[in-house]
Amino acid sequence: MLSKELTPRAIVEYLDQYVIGQEDAKKTLAVAVYAHYRKLSALNQKAGAIAKSNVLLIGPSGTGKTLTCETLSRLLGVPFVTADATSLAQTRFVSDEIEAMLQRLVDKAGGDVQEAGRGIVFIDEIDKLKTSTGETHATSGESVQHALLKIMECSQVKLGADRSIDTTNILFICGGAFVGLEDIMSRSKSFGFISTTEGDDKNIIERLNERVKPIDLFKFGLIPEFTGRLPIIVRFRDLTKEMLVRIMSVPKNSIYHQFREIFQSEGVELVIEQSVFEQIAEIAIEYKTGGRSLRGIFEELMTPILYIVPDHPQICRVEVKSLFEAPRYFKRGQ
Repeated sequence: MLSKELTPRAIVEYLDQYVIGQEDAKKTLAVAVYAHYRKLSALNQKAGAIAKSNVLLIGPSGTGKTLTCETLSRLLGVPFVTADATSLAQTRFVSDEIEAMLQRLVDKAGGDVQEAGRGIVFIDEIDKLKTSTGETHATSGESVQHALLKIMECSQVKLGADRSIDTTNILFICGGAFVGLEDIMSRSKSFGFISTTEGDDKNIIERLNERVKPIDLFKFGLIPEFTGRLPIIVRFRDLTKEMLVRIMSVPKNSIYHQFREIFQSEGVELVIEQSVFEQIAEIAIEYKTGGRSLRGIFEELMTPILYIVPDHPQICRVEVKSLFEAPRYFKRGQ
């Protein structure tokens, strides 16, 4: 399913064009996806069941989990759908919701069930399914975890009366913020008790200590069987101010590039100073929503400018030097 040129390094290089930061996460996810589809290629050549390694993404909201998965699916050219665990927990008919999710995967594959069976399903806010006493949802989080167990491993799911989809080769990626997990990890036993010598790589011990352990997820509220279906755990870190600035201005599809093209279609050059991106990043950090609020703040900045420009064809350049200063408009011939 993968060309020989599409190595984990090549996957990361592609992700770098659209996803800022999260280097370790991108590398781990690239290797996981590469290994998954290489297994499928090997499976096509000889009989046997695939030992599937689904993935769990852990990180604050707005750090790029969904964006990374969407970008990966675009590179791989496989059907991709997203679903919210909260919607699964808010219905009494979980099996119907799961069927609808897989039907959307088939729709993304143009109705080809076999092609859909090699796709990717991303289930967000999986941390909202944690077990707790006195739950008031229509369906408990633990019940939804149990319902997802079968399809995440291998199962035949009926899609209407005449078709079904085999989930054996579908890669499931789950994501969530897991607020409070850091506190649980800080109380967990570290690997400092392992005897080491001067020749041992201390970085490996540090990586082991930073790794989210299954026992941490049990204490958080995921059942052992569900955690076992997600052997690869990828951590997304908080975005720094520098990363937020780059998200707005560097990627091929960045919000700044998009608006520059809009203005260019009007024959106008849009120039935004670096300080403006820094100011927007500072506001986003205050909102504590990661990269999610960047577009809203940026579009709020652009709204009064784009309201004026189309009605004034003599304008050829717009400069924005600060969020707190009026933009400068330059007319042709100035």
